[in-house]
Amino acid sequence: MTIGGRPDLVVGKLSALHPTQMTVGRREVALKRREWNALKDKERKQLLKQHWFPVVIGPRHRHYIVDHHHFGLALQEEGVKTVWLMELKDLSWLKPRQFWGAMEFSQWVHPYGADGKRRDFDALPSRLQELLDDPYRSLAGEVRRAGGFAKDITPYSEFLWAAYFRQNVPRALLNKDFKRAVRTAIELAHDQDARYLPGWAGIIKTTYR
Repeated sequence: MTIGGRPDLVVGKLSALHPTQMTVGRREVALKRREWNALKDKERKQLLKQHWFPVVIGPRHRHYIVDHHHFGLALQEEGVKTVWLMELKDLSWLKPRQFWGAMEFSQWVHPYGADGKRRDFDALPSRLQELLDDPYRSLAGEVRRAGGFAKDITPYSEFLWAAYFRQNVPRALLNKDFKRAVRTAIELAHDQDARYLPGWAGIIKTTYR
């Protein structure tokens, strides 16, 4: 249905949403849960009313969420059952192979594991609660909040930063001292080698002759 001229919105169950990524940053999920718990009941209702989860309808009329996985998982863990879904496209008539080809072309899927390696589409979790933890995704989120790079509309932009940090920040440091890892990652985020990434906030160095 259309509400007040806005995109088509429907009520959907969080437990029935299908992820289009394999991992989340558990620290990010924990942060969103703390933010939710800090809200009063009226503020929570208003937030849910204004926050739409974009979905694509796939084979068997399943709803595939293409953004806000962290918030969705946080809400589910806080006992929220339903949310507003914004239907981006109906691809339910496609066969699975065609469907995933269309999803990849539209940059609506990110089938990469916590090791940064690509997986087959059938390896994607079937429910939000099956999403695995990627500490480097948590690192990317913290670096962005600290001003290391700007928020960008590029799909899965923070996963691109996570991949960059995965190559340059030792896992041992990330596990042992997260704050120090963040400081290291902020410096790396401003480096010239990172200027290809979305939201890069460094200074381009020029050479004058």
